[in-house]
Amino acid sequence: MNRELLMLVDAISREKSVERDVVYAAVELALASATKKLYPDDVDIRVAIDKDTGESETFRRWLVVPDEAGLQVPDAEEILSDAREEDPEIQVGDYIEEAIESMPIGRIGAMAAKQVILQKVREAEREMILNDFMARGEKILVGAVKRLDKGDLIIESGRVEGRLRRTEMIPKENFRPGDRVRAMIMEVDPTLRGAPILLSRSSPDFMVELFRQEVPEIEQGTLEIKSCARDAGSRAKIAVVSHDLRVDPIGTCVGVRGSRVNGVTNELAGERVDIVLWSEDPAQFVIGALAPANVSSIVVDEERGAMDVVVDEENLAIAIGRGGQNVRLASELTGWRINIMTADESAQKQAEEAQGVRGLFMAKLDVDEQIADILIEEGFTSLEEVAYVPLQEMLDIESLDEDTVNELRTRAKDVLLTQELAHEESVEDVSQTLRDVDGLTADLIAKLADSGVNSRDDLADLATDELQEITGQSAAQAEALIMKAREHWFAADDAEEQS
Repeated sequence: MNRELLMLVDAISREKSVERDVVYAAVELALASATKKLYPDDVDIRVAIDKDTGESETFRRWLVVPDEAGLQVPDAEEILSDAREEDPEIQVGDYIEEAIESMPIGRIGAMAAKQVILQKVREAEREMILNDFMARGEKILVGAVKRLDKGDLIIESGRVEGRLRRTEMIPKENFRPGDRVRAMIMEVDPTLRGAPILLSRSSPDFMVELFRQEVPEIEQGTLEIKSCARDAGSRAKIAVVSHDLRVDPIGTCVGVRGSRVNGVTNELAGERVDIVLWSEDPAQFVIGALAPANVSSIVVDEERGAMDVVVDEENLAIAIGRGGQNVRLASELTGWRINIMTADESAQKQAEEAQGVRGLFMAKLDVDEQIADILIEEGFTSLEEVAYVPLQEMLDIESLDEDTVNELRTRAKDVLLTQELAHEESVEDVSQTLRDVDGLTADLIAKLADSGVNSRDDLADLATDELQEITGQSAAQAEALIMKAREHWFAADDAEEQS
């Protein structure tokens, strides 16, 4: 029987192109599973097969667990203190094994053993096919629709299968069994049953890869796609740059008579693509990203990561786009928050900001409106700038003499010092529970303390817009912070349900 086992393992290994060790592991599992059925309790069995003779050894074993954990499975576990009475060197996680009589292979239920072995072999074969596919480094899977599964498409390509979820398809796109499909490989998860490759046709990465295939200069490194933003099935923007001054990046991507860009749009159900020239200058990059709208002026706020873009009335609708699509895609493409406004709106906003700065200077520096306006006209917007810009920059202001400059800087530093002391006093009242919330910086804690938010529950009780007003964060950042603060509420609810 042992000789027959060795022959069986060799036959299965050759037929399925699977390593002999994998087949042996499946046989050992089948023997262990069959042996466990002889015991009324939940025992742990290990079988080891000699790969030279085919003879098997069987062991019952107990997992060593910490004393404080106790025995969760008494028939398959042993606490550390008891285990060390037999072996002083044993550690938690080790096994105590006791040899028991091996079950003759002939007594195994043939069907049960066969099912376990075939299952393991199928898993190994599937893993081998998947590894071979991944080794090729392909980013786009090309295959045919095999079937529909609850709205998802199962795409078959050779011996591998991918899943294209409904949410990752281009809107209004319909496929039938047998249709040819190209999709981006987003993730490979061998633990998934069925199709282990997750696909997408709506991802910006899919468009980038399609351009890479259509435009050889990208693959060669002459051109580079810096970023991409998409409304799948409707419109997209890509930012490109040339590393060779002789190559026009936009014209190269468009191709002769639009052949290259048309190859991409045809694959994406006619999705319109704007090709934008990338620039190291953020303002210039944003101006290009808002095309076809013409920009009159632009104000960059690096601290907030935002830009105020001024356009005339004729370009307002174009800059915003249908449903805000153009400005939204431009914002995603550039990574800047873009505020579109007319010249009148910009002037009004600047006047309001100047009025706020004017009031700050007049109140904190104890100066009249004339001095405050001089500082504003010279570009000063905060007390920190007045206090710490290089002295010579302020001395170069013709309207201010040296004594006035020194007095202004002294007053600004005194106000900032007073504010810092007040911050420290207010932060002292902040509880440790609030300090422990992930994502809270010292600056954010100080802002919260100034607004009377001194505990984790105080933060958790805030609405998103309230926290935004206090910290100046985006809605997504504020919402994430509030959810972090509320985690202990949900944990308490779960504990009550379990009890």
